[in-house]
Amino acid sequence: MKKRTPVSVIMTKEVITLSSTDDLMTAEKLFKKERIRHIPVVSGNEIKGMLSYTDLLRISFADAIDENETDVDTVVYNMFTIDQVMAKNLVTVSSTTTIKEVAEILAKKEFHALPVVDGNELVGIVTTTDLINYLLEQF
Repeated sequence: MKKRTPVSVIMTKEVITLSSTDDLMTAEKLFKKERIRHIPVVSGNEIKGMLSYTDLLRISFADAIDENETDVDTVVYNMFTIDQVMAKNLVTVSSTTTIKEVAEILAKKEFHALPVVDGNELVGIVTTTDLINYLLEQF
């Protein structure tokens, strides 16, 4: 295993994003359709926050009903905006941050994804799943 491998090797580069003007129903549909758990919230290419599927679960019944039933969630989702639900004080890394450094951050924090930002521009996202897959490839 290479000790200085940059996170750019394992990060997702084609990032699915939301804008703060999107609604929470749109977010839930993206989570389910794309089978992802974290979506950066951006303004242009600049990251403003991170919405996780767990954030939605805290305010809704997203997992408690059939995928095609949206009445209950719609009422709850209309009570909140993405800005109100997303995490705003983000820890970010650059594309040159090593995988080891990313693993150390994720091991110590209570979140499972890090936006990868170069300058002020979102260039990727790295998750605990990316790390686990990388480690599995080493064996």
